[in-house]
Amino acid sequence: MARLTGGEVLKRCLVQENVRYVFGVPGDQLYPLLDAIYKDKRIEFITTRHEAAAAHMADAWARVTGEPGVCLGTVGPGAVNLIGGVYPAFADSIPMIVITAQNQTWRSYPDHGSQQGLDQLSLFKAVTKWNAVVSRWSRIPELAQQAFRIATSGKPGPVHLDFPSDVLFQTGDEEDVKITPPSSYRAIERPIGDPSLIERAAMMLAKAKLPLIHAGGGVLRSGASNELIELAEYLQAPVTTSMSGRSAIPEDHPLCLIPASPGSGALAAQVEADVVLLVGGRLGDLEMWGRPPAWGDPSQQKFIQIDICGDMIGLNRPVDIGIIGDAKSTLRALSEAIKKYTPRREENPSLQEYKRIEKLWLERFEELSRSDNVPIHPLRLVREVREFFPRDAIAVVDGGNTTVWCLYLNRVYEPNTYLSCASGDSGHLGAGIPYAIAAKLAAPSKQVYCITGDGSFGFNIQELETASRLKVPVVFVVANDCCWGMIKSGQTLIYSKRYVGVDFSDIRYDKIAQAMNCYGERVVEPSQIKPALQRAVDSELPAVLDVIIERGLTPPDFEVLAAIWLEGCEFPKEGEQGLS
Repeated sequence: MARLTGGEVLKRCLVQENVRYVFGVPGDQLYPLLDAIYKDKRIEFITTRHEAAAAHMADAWARVTGEPGVCLGTVGPGAVNLIGGVYPAFADSIPMIVITAQNQTWRSYPDHGSQQGLDQLSLFKAVTKWNAVVSRWSRIPELAQQAFRIATSGKPGPVHLDFPSDVLFQTGDEEDVKITPPSSYRAIERPIGDPSLIERAAMMLAKAKLPLIHAGGGVLRSGASNELIELAEYLQAPVTTSMSGRSAIPEDHPLCLIPASPGSGALAAQVEADVVLLVGGRLGDLEMWGRPPAWGDPSQQKFIQIDICGDMIGLNRPVDIGIIGDAKSTLRALSEAIKKYTPRREENPSLQEYKRIEKLWLERFEELSRSDNVPIHPLRLVREVREFFPRDAIAVVDGGNTTVWCLYLNRVYEPNTYLSCASGDSGHLGAGIPYAIAAKLAAPSKQVYCITGDGSFGFNIQELETASRLKVPVVFVVANDCCWGMIKSGQTLIYSKRYVGVDFSDIRYDKIAQAMNCYGERVVEPSQIKPALQRAVDSELPAVLDVIIERGLTPPDFEVLAAIWLEGCEFPKEGEQGLS
């Protein structure tokens, strides 16, 4: 009779869930799991140079594929390092399985004064949906199944399993292990909203003169892009998205309005709509909490909200109809119901006006994007990069001001082809490199590019070695202005250019890339951006273009963003200590 280690049992649970990659940094407490993975060609361990990068890769894998990503770290410091990558997944509702090693059961919970002793259960509670200590060999299948069930059900999110090392090393009889298919321990079909509420919502939308659909990240998590577009086309309703919802509808679709900015067509549509259908989103700060002046008066503007999680219904804006249900199945049912109450609509008469406003808004950026100035204007860089890569390329955007510049001109066209760091609900930096690596592993047939600020690039620059080792031909474009651009913009705006902690020395990121067996090139002339991109792609290596951009530029919408993030804070007035 075969004897199985706890590591082998855990590996079999992962294989049962079709896990392809486990991202992490190895540790001796994890030896049984690592050895089990070594012996099974169906699953591969990807070692990173830092655990946070491993968690970012698991996050990106889930965003691109829709399947939970898996990451791990060893006891103490390894577990702590994972947190920086787990938190963004938690903030954006990304399904992830986080595995940590723990000291032996006899010297943990409570800690026995051991080296690396840490209450990892408490550590991860704030950034996971659920977590547990797997204290017995016999409970590994049960708790692994529960982890996948909770990560993927309802509002998705990361879950955490903490494994004392003696549980992973322990052996038991193979016949005592029962690992069943996912369909036997978690729901496979998507829950549909209450039929009576769907009927009420259908009637309200059918009667609306200016309906609008606002899509959040839940549309992407549900795979509901087709259902969203079908409903919008039937109603001829404009579609806006949250930052997390970008790519839910092609941004050149006639009904799509680019995410709201002061003076944009999206903002006008949001204010004028008489009925708003909010799907898979909660209206966070970048959506101004669903409040006027970015939205209509709640006493006049009707709101319908669809969300898989009841806790999100009416969270930041009162609703007239709240439907708890999966975006895909509920939108499909809503579309069918609406057909009973109204024929397919003709073109929305207000849409042309919204598009006209949007065109005027974008023209400001188009003009700057043609600039031949040296150093290069960041909008020229963004335009050249987006024009170079194909429509279905996966775009990864990382940075503060860099993310804002990209919003204006880096259009996205297909679901799950946009991975943004700073514009997600965590507002994190530094995930660009690991996101791009995992995106390429998840979609090897697609080109993947990353536009990143130089500050953000430095967070995980060591992962260029990981990209080189894995031979993933991703192109990293570094918008290099030698500073923390967004913080410097704030110190310019509020503190009369009294800069503290925002400036860097000039670093040759292209040469760092070359030292890590990647392609590297510095670009200083705008006319050389596309030729350099072509050389990068032709190299068939991970590539870094170190692009020198103009310093000290502040995106046009920075003051609005600062006002949102610092709402309620009292700024210095003229003549006071802050402003001179």
